[in-house]
Amino acid sequence: MAAYNYGQYIAQAIQSVVEQTYVDWELIVVDDGSTDDTREVVARFLGDSRIHYHWQENRGQPQTKNTGINLSRGSLIAFLDADDAWLPTKLEKQAALFDDDSRLGVAYTGRSFMDPVGTVTGREDRVMVRGDVLHEALLRTIPPFSSSMVRREVFDKVGLFDETIPLAIDYELWLRVALEYRFDYVDEPLLLYRTGHANLSRRSVERRQLVLDYILPKFCSMDGVEQRVGRSAIALAYADTYINQANEIRCQSFQKAFRLHLKALYTCPGMWAAWRSLARFCVPVSFRIALKRFRQDTHHPDGTDLATAT
Repeated sequence: MAAYNYGQYIAQAIQSVVEQTYVDWELIVVDDGSTDDTREVVARFLGDSRIHYHWQENRGQPQTKNTGINLSRGSLIAFLDADDAWLPTKLEKQAALFDDDSRLGVAYTGRSFMDPVGTVTGREDRVMVRGDVLHEALLRTIPPFSSSMVRREVFDKVGLFDETIPLAIDYELWLRVALEYRFDYVDEPLLLYRTGHANLSRRSVERRQLVLDYILPKFCSMDGVEQRVGRSAIALAYADTYINQANEIRCQSFQKAFRLHLKALYTCPGMWAAWRSLARFCVPVSFRIALKRFRQDTHHPDGTDLATAT
């Protein structure tokens, strides 16, 4: 558990580990130089010999997570951000998956969302995939990070988190893992993911830019990647990232967003989603709202069109 100034949330995170039905665990809290009451909150749990606290000068997320991996002793390593929480059967159900598949590298679960005060607000509707997930991993970050459990040997084979980048470290890691190992999941929302307590819009733009500038070029240049996934899949990954980036910066820079759409189509001309996104992009929002209202106004409450009603 990497922690930085999450003293107001970390007690719930730790308590969710203590309440696991799978009891043979150790929890390593790596405090990345917090300046709030994180240390004092964690201290209340240190009477449990399975819980360990490690403080370090602020170094950033990838370095902090790598410290936790290096300090751990288990054959399976699970991650839990200090503002999230697990349901009680999470570890037990995931660990069972590794007993049945020697090539399994990562197991994950579904997730529900909770607000800043911990009230559950709904379950995520996520398409979950298992087995060889490399093609899907190119397009999206597959495991919600705090739901992931990883076989320890995975890190020995593919390496730890890339400490040269500040964002998208899970996306970059899962790409390398998916090249070598199978993924599986428990189709239950066993992770409670906290939302609404941080402004992620700017970081999301920076994250996608990092994917375009560094992560995808680095990964696609690795031996065997292009032969494994094919050029068309790589082109689709770039184009999809261009489109997502364009939609995020549209309000700030119409011209830059338009150029990103053109880049997507140049990279992957047959991508229907890119053409559809460009068409929506070029139609003024006010016109689309007016059209939607017109369509609503020309229907009776029972769904029949005014033009055909008698």
